[in-house]
Amino acid sequence: MILPIVAYGDPVLRKECTEITADYPNLKELISNMKETMYNASGVGLAAPQIGKAIRLFIIDASPFAEDEDLSDEDRAVLKTFNKVFINAQILEEEGDEWAFNEGCLSIPDVRQDVYRQPKVTIEYQDEDFKKHTEVLDGLAARVFQHEYDHIEGVLFTDKLSSLKKRLIKKKLENISKGKINADYRMRFPNLKKGK
Repeated sequence: MILPIVAYGDPVLRKECTEITADYPNLKELISNMKETMYNASGVGLAAPQIGKAIRLFIIDASPFAEDEDLSDEDRAVLKTFNKVFINAQILEEEGDEWAFNEGCLSIPDVRQDVYRQPKVTIEYQDEDFKKHTEVLDGLAARVFQHEYDHIEGVLFTDKLSSLKKRLIKKKLENISKGKINADYRMRFPNLKKGK
């Protein structure tokens, strides 16, 4: 089932999410719905807060990035198979010199900005069967992970912009929160009055 994606301005996007256990109700169905929602919106990641749930769960399928011819064969091979469910994820370490990449977000349609992040992360998480994993990610895989991880910490990519860039997109963000946006997928707007 395709779920509406929560738009910028909704308080759920600012919550630090809570951990879940294997007995979380209808978890497999939720993950399946999140995947369908992400693919429908042509996203490469989707976090639970973006569908209104303040839990530490997100999904990633970075395979669309594998088609980028500017990447090395090694990077493309990693991204082609980078399709995972992350439950109760933690970043253990971030390393390297920050680099810029143009990011967007399904909750903030039509806004893209260069965001600086460190290129390498050591992470710990549970998969959908609650098996624990520790991995090192780098490059675009690390970046997509960091973006989705920020969501479960109540952080948006726009928070990482300079104050000047924030001022330049302020009106766009206000319009998104009021539903004055045309997205190609279902959205839920926080400041839309019922009946309008």
